[in-house]
Amino acid sequence: MKYKFQRERGIFILLLLVFWSSSRAASAQCSAENTAFLPGEELTYDLFFNWKFIWVNAGTATMSINETMWKGKSAYKGYLITRTSDRLDRFFMMRDTLESIITPDMQPLYFKKGANEGGRYYVDEVWYSYLDGKTSLHQYYRNRDGVMTERTYDGTDCIYDMMSMLLRARSFRVADIHKGQKMRFPMADGHKVADITLIYRGRENFRMKSTGQDYRCLVFSFVEYPDGKEKEIITFYISDDDNHIPVRLDLYLRFGTAKAYLKTSKGLRH
Repeated sequence: MKYKFQRERGIFILLLLVFWSSSRAASAQCSAENTAFLPGEELTYDLFFNWKFIWVNAGTATMSINETMWKGKSAYKGYLITRTSDRLDRFFMMRDTLESIITPDMQPLYFKKGANEGGRYYVDEVWYSYLDGKTSLHQYYRNRDGVMTERTYDGTDCIYDMMSMLLRARSFRVADIHKGQKMRFPMADGHKVADITLIYRGRENFRMKSTGQDYRCLVFSFVEYPDGKEKEIITFYISDDDNHIPVRLDLYLRFGTAKAYLKTSKGLRH
């Protein structure tokens, strides 16, 4: 068997959709108070795929946050590292790393995604700058065939990449969102800026089978609109507390279903 991962461009992309849970920003240079995390936090996940009614251990993912310096100023660096298990490597090897640098008040400064998927490597990079109420991007993309492209983009919206949006959204006020509400965000990678859509499904209690721990969760769905019809891509469960960490993800992929479960957490702020 051979898994069709090309469309999804790696499980970690879906993990990053977990925290996009507020309305679209209205102006550039959008700073915000960080209420959810501190440097030193680390979350690990077990990944599973359902292949022909059999659940297969697919690998692991790790998200971490640390202190760093950017152009002589203090900043935060977020990482997301995903790798397939030895068993899955025989069919499709994946070694992906996401890196994002943000200011202490949550403005994105730099983003990089390096992905080795099925033996082919590609890179996305974004550099951010801010002036006169505008956000300017310098974007770089190297595709799987080694072709490199660069472009610039200027906008008045708050623009995020996958990782900086994850970090920013953990401090959103969920009380301001109503069940069924649809939300859109501008998101950048190395070659485009596009909108994504979320739907808030409400609250639900969830018990982690591996640990027996109960969680009160906020439930969201990430959707696409091929041919104008809504298609659910992922449903995710976020802890309904001040940490707002993802504890479970249900992924609806072209080749089947996948799930990610929180395994360990350390360095939590709350």
